[in-house]
Parts: sequence; structure tokens; C-alpha cells
Amino acid sequence: MERQLIRKVSDEWTVPPQLTDYQSVCKNFSWQQIEAELDGLPDGRGMNIGHEAVDRHANGPAAESTALRWLSKDGICADFSYAELGRQSNRFANLLTQLGVNKGDRVFALCGRLPSLYIAALGCWKQLAVFCPLFSAFGPEPIQQRLSRGDAKLLLTTEKLYRKKVAPLRTRLPQLKHVLLVDSEEDLADEVLSLPKALARASDEFQIPATDPEDMAILHFTSGTTGMPKGAVHVHQALLHHYASGRYVLDLRPGDIYWCTADPGWVTGTSYGIIAPLLHRVTNIIDEAEFDSERWYRILSQQQVNVWYTAPTAIRMLMRSGLRPRQATDLSHLRLIQSVGEPLNPEAVLWGQDVLGLPIHDNWWQTETGGIMIANYRATDIRPGSMGQPLPGIEAGIVQQREDGSVEEVEKPGVEGELALRPGWPSMFRTYLHDEERYRTCFKNNWYLSGDLATRDADGYFWFVGRADDIIKTSGHMVGPFEVESALIEHPAVAEAGVIGRPEPTIGELVKAFVTLNPDFEPSDQLRFELLGFARKRLGSAVAPKEIEFLSQLPKTRSGKIMRRLLKARELGQPEGDVSTLEGV
Repeated sequence: MERQLIRKVSDEWTVPPQLTDYQSVCKNFSWQQIEAELDGLPDGRGMNIGHEAVDRHANGPAAESTALRWLSKDGICADFSYAELGRQSNRFANLLTQLGVNKGDRVFALCGRLPSLYIAALGCWKQLAVFCPLFSAFGPEPIQQRLSRGDAKLLLTTEKLYRKKVAPLRTRLPQLKHVLLVDSEEDLADEVLSLPKALARASDEFQIPATDPEDMAILHFTSGTTGMPKGAVHVHQALLHHYASGRYVLDLRPGDIYWCTADPGWVTGTSYGIIAPLLHRVTNIIDEAEFDSERWYRILSQQQVNVWYTAPTAIRMLMRSGLRPRQATDLSHLRLIQSVGEPLNPEAVLWGQDVLGLPIHDNWWQTETGGIMIANYRATDIRPGSMGQPLPGIEAGIVQQREDGSVEEVEKPGVEGELALRPGWPSMFRTYLHDEERYRTCFKNNWYLSGDLATRDADGYFWFVGRADDIIKTSGHMVGPFEVESALIEHPAVAEAGVIGRPEPTIGELVKAFVTLNPDFEPSDQLRFELLGFARKRLGSAVAPKEIEFLSQLPKTRSGKIMRRLLKARELGQPEGDVSTLEGV
């Protein structure tokens, strides 16, 4: 496909970006400089996320600025100032101490996007407990797996979720000492306590203990194709990267109205739904409700959102809704839209410019990286379909494996290989909990190996090809599913596409596409033949799909990634593996 270019010009900036000269910032960047911009704990006692995100604002002239604005499903709007957030998180920190939670103990959260979850996260970091968020839609088995593997000592949840999903598991979780119910006015048992009642007895004054930057702060579980989920460990020093990327990628500044649509059960919802925005003293919008296109446009307009961070799936759902927001929605305050979760198809980037008035900026990172690694920036040209360029302080490369098992970087532009990063950035995961051997396999020759295949063009932009285990080998060609999916989405009938390789004796693998349709289109043989021809014209016969199957919806994780390996398993009648993060499970 022909690669398009969206050029950025300074004349379009009512509010100039904080990163205007990418090359100069990269050349002069240092993590020491970033650290110097933050306070650190008083008396040189270290670096703590809770202090930098809340207390340094709560104890200064910004104390009464709005930190969190919670929008309930039922239309309630509740504001929390930085001072109030400081007091409430202090109460939670004191409560943890009263309940015998010690430094490094794991505190899990299993609830929707409620204020208590955000307060608990900050209280954990202040008290040096480890915050471990889970999706509230998890079923009992994935909950048990994570609580057990994470050595959960305390769980924060709702009364309904506790009774339905956790209570039946208690005999299998001997290490779980206490459960705090966010919505219960009374204790259910000695170890199942009402959070409001317990907090009312706790002091709102708390001194954060000395915090080593390498103290464990966050445990995020990420699913594998088989076996148990992996627990990626992140530390307090990660806040340096959250701060830097909040400035350079999200362009956050004090007083902004910012909305990250991600649930904290997904790493984006913690790194960029809690930490980064509060570090930059913004008003952080939290929407309790699930996706609804009209509601989302209303929030963007009524809350006068300046910076919006969302996911490709949500963008495609907005595209599919057919609503034209510029006809009824004021988006004039919006200056930047960023997207993450899986690669953003070029069609979606251009749709943003056409319909929302702004191009959508894609970026790339992983649970293991803890923060954004490669991005399209507000001031730099966009190549739709590209991940963008590495952040200041990040060295990325394309590597290929040698015969002896080691890897070497490929300097020539356009050559496909594995996307790799030089270790050492502050938000890099420090281990997989209880699985150090698996952690070590992620590194070779001083590179972190991402497992994603990509190319780098002559201008330093990176292009996603596919997960290493997603690549399709057909008639001697290596086909990346993302390229095929992007071509199909250009057709007006196609809302989403997922592409796999199906074993075929003659050619190795046959390229098969699964598509969902936009409103006003119905599955038919005629449409199938039309799509096959459409793809062949754009991709050529070697790359284009040979089969297309219509689905009402594609299997996706709750973070919005299309689960191609699940499509393949179902197509071949194979075991589905770990489906705990599957949307709707």
C-alpha cells in the first residue's frame, strides 16, 4: 500500500507542543535531568510515586486544584482536589498498616473505575505496598490464578463481586488475610471489612517512609498463549518515565483536562490513567461507564477535554457508529488524540483528521516496558500506520537472530526483524514474579526482545509487522497480518478485520481473514467476492487473503487487542489456551 504523510506545521498550534525539536531533545536528554524536575521525598529519603503524584501538589499552592473528576454511570459528577486525594490516600495507607500489610505485600484491586480504586493505588504506593489491579470482569478462575500467583495479602472489591467471584475461592487462598468492600456499610466478617467504616477510623495524616527507587510498586499480569499469566514487576523509579512520556507524548501540562479511557486492570489505565496525569497536575477524568459513542462524545464536549488517550478498538467502534460529532459536539478544546493497544490502521488515523478534526497519534509499548517507548508526536509528521519514533532516552532497533542464537542489529532500512530495546529505562519491568528464568529469556546481547516483528524506514519511523508467532508463511512469502487487516478496513463495508494463516499442504499457509461489518452492510457471497478482489488489488495475489469469513464480532482482550491466536485455535479446533483477558469472559 502507498504510505501517506500528514505534515505538521507550527501555524496550526494554538498551544505550542512541549516537544518541538525532536532531534535536539533526544540528543540532549538525560534521566538525571528528568529526576531534577521532581521533588523527591523530604530529607533525601528517596523517590515515591504517591508523593510525586499527589503530595507535592497537595502541600503547595495547587492543593485545591481538581485532581480527579469521577463521572458515574448514573450521571453523578464528583470532584476530588489534590488536597482531598492526599488525605484520602493517607487514610488508606494508615489502614493498610493497621491491617498488618508490610512493605512489598501485594494489595489487589478488583472493582470498576470507582474513586476508591484510585485512592487505594495511591495509598499503596505511599505505604510501600504493591498495587495489583485486576479487571472486574474476570471470572473466578483467572482471579484465583492471579491472587495466588501474586501472593495477595489484601483484596479491594465490591460486595457483589466478593460474593459472586471471591468468596467461593477463599479456601484456595490461604495467604489472603483481608478483603475490603468499597460499597458495604458494615463488615461481613472479621476479615471481610467495610472500607468506608474502616477509613472513617483511620487518620488522614501519614508520613511516607523512605523509598528506594527500586522498591516494588506495581504488579501487572499479562496473559500468555498457554500456561499461567505472567506477573510483570515495576518499581517506584518508573515514575520518571511516566513523567517524561506524559510531557513528550501526551503533551500534558498543569490545568489540562485529560481523559484516558483505559481501565487500570490494563497497564495503560495505571501508567497513564493514574500516575502520569497526576504527576503533571491535570484534572484526570474517570468514567465509570462502558463504551457508548454518544456518551463519549458528550464527555469530550462537556468536560472540554484537551488530551484524550484511547484504544484502536474504541476508535473503530466510533467509526462504526456513523455519528458525525462535528455536527453536534464541540471538540474545540481537544488538541491531541493518542491511541494504544494494538497498531492503529492508517484508515483510522485519517478518519480522526476528517471527523474529529485531529489526526490520531499511534504509539507502541507493552506491559513489560511499563510506559510508552515509540510514538507519533504532536509536532512531528505522521506516517499513518507507523508506530512513530522512539522517545527521548529510548534506543530501539531491529534485530535478527544469528545461527549461534545471539542477535545483531540490522542497520539497513526496510528490513524485517524483531523490535528490540536497549535495557535501562526507568519503567522497564524488573522481573516476572516467581519466574526469573522466563524473565532472562527476554534479553539477548544487551537487547530487550519484544516479540514483535517490525521494520524501520530511512527516517527512523518504526512499522509494525506482527507478533513473531502471528507471521504467515505462504508460497515462500512472509505476510504480516496487520498489513492485510489495514487493507481490508479501507473498504467501506469493513469495521474490523483479523487475519491468520491456516495450514495448507501446497503453499504452507493460506491467508484467511475474519471481518465484522459496518452498519447497513450484510454478509453475502457477493460482498465476500468483492472484498477478496478489493484486497487483491491493493496487496497483490501473494499477500491478499484467499478466504474471508464474516463474524458478528472478533475475539478481543479487554485492552482491545484482536486475539489472532484465538481465531486460529478456533479455526483449527485446537485448545484455546489462556482466555482470562478475553472480552466478555
